[in-house]
Amino acid sequence: MKIYILLVGLWFFNSCDTQGVKSNQDQEKEVTSRDEVVKEVDSKRSLLDDVSKVIDEVTLDNGIVIKWVEHGEGEFLKRGEIINIDYKVFLKDNKVVDGNHLLKKESMPFMIGFEMQTKGWDIALEHLKIGDFAEVFIPSELARGEKGIEGLIPPNADNILKIRILSKQKPTREVDGNKVYLFEENEKNTFKFDRNNKIIFHCMVSSPTNPMYVNTYRSNPFELKLNDSGTVPGLKKALINAKKSDRMFVYVPAEEAYGSKGYLDVVGANEDLFYNILVMDVIDK
Repeated sequence: MKIYILLVGLWFFNSCDTQGVKSNQDQEKEVTSRDEVVKEVDSKRSLLDDVSKVIDEVTLDNGIVIKWVEHGEGEFLKRGEIINIDYKVFLKDNKVVDGNHLLKKESMPFMIGFEMQTKGWDIALEHLKIGDFAEVFIPSELARGEKGIEGLIPPNADNILKIRILSKQKPTREVDGNKVYLFEENEKNTFKFDRNNKIIFHCMVSSPTNPMYVNTYRSNPFELKLNDSGTVPGLKKALINAKKSDRMFVYVPAEEAYGSKGYLDVVGANEDLFYNILVMDVIDK
């Protein structure tokens, strides 16, 4: 089975729903469908394809090249911020291998600093601002490297990212520094997670130095009650009032996670955590 780990595939594992993870056969069909969509996108143009005269350019010591078509204003982006982006990723042969257009979405949310994509993305984004429109050359060692992605990106392939930084996302709710960004919800669901019930959810968890060190889509969803021990305190606080079918990002600062001690060899000292969550159900205990 081919496993795609690009942002298009990471959009809360869009192929999954609250009825569970699809079979290998279903996912193979989706790969075929995705390839067809890529061809459709290749044949159409968008604002990202309309690259006019480059107005500014910088080459970083690590080989990343950023070419600006438009400059935004304000402060540079930084780790822990969620931005809305319009983007496409190309290979040198101009083949589109990723982009929000593949999901027919005008934009996608992106958490900076946790390798939602590759190291090259996070490095480049900290040189950009809201309103920037840029083309970014990412050398293979800061992209998918020697492994590539089978059937999609060959080994040692440089990436070209065309990106518009549209806006910065504000948290839907925040408690004790823990930030919840709710992107999708079924408003018909009114039963909320609290101390009187249990929540079942899939998630991918990342630290800045260890992206996706947990991925429950490869195993079983988590089940959590507020009085459970051993759970990151900030995560509990963030999940209060969550409902079935909620899709969200959760940012947990280090002091609400594992603090200065870290966690085994998985989470370093004083590292923040990023959770990409799909709530499968909220049920009575």
